[in-house]
Amino acid sequence: MARVVAHLGRPETPQEAADRKAESSRRYRSSKTFRNLIAALIVTVGVVLVVVAAVPRGEPAPRPDIDVPALAAEMQSDLGRPVLSPSLGEGWRVNQASTEGVGGTEAWTMVYVRSGESGFLRVAQGFEADETWVGQVLDGTRSTESTEIDGITWNVYRPSNPSGTGNIDYALATPAGPDYVLVYGDAAPETAALAAASVTSQIEQLREVP
Repeated sequence: MARVVAHLGRPETPQEAADRKAESSRRYRSSKTFRNLIAALIVTVGVVLVVVAAVPRGEPAPRPDIDVPALAAEMQSDLGRPVLSPSLGEGWRVNQASTEGVGGTEAWTMVYVRSGESGFLRVAQGFEADETWVGQVLDGTRSTESTEIDGITWNVYRPSNPSGTGNIDYALATPAGPDYVLVYGDAAPETAALAAASVTSQIEQLREVP
């Protein structure tokens, strides 16, 4: 017996019954697909959370200390003349120490930073260098004064445009036999003087190199 449809007030026709069943199937499939999608998303998020939780936490391994005296001694053995090994005292640490080329001149360069603070100071020994090399490093800045530190006369440089010299706003330079020594950065002049004084004996030795 045909099913009486309330809103029609009569039995539904075979076509109407077929259409009703088709629509019901479509809605079922649609709702099932949506539920499956939600379930899949929940499972995916759960897997991601498990993976994230399983990744080991903790601080990265500390960088090994750079042994400037050992590196300088090794280089000194190869070059046959003194190589700088500065000492800036408490609170300063070596962030980098390597040879680098500037304007065709190879230089032994050490970068010092103060723990927990901004600011840096470089100490460089330009091999077979002269004042021209200093000008290249300091973007053409010229010295207008000099100062004596521990018996050594140093030329003083004050770059007028630190942004053009890599934030360098103060520098000291002096000839050292076949080489040239440059102390530069954005640290206070007193700190630069301390670094310069720490290599006095090595500069004196270099000045005795024939």
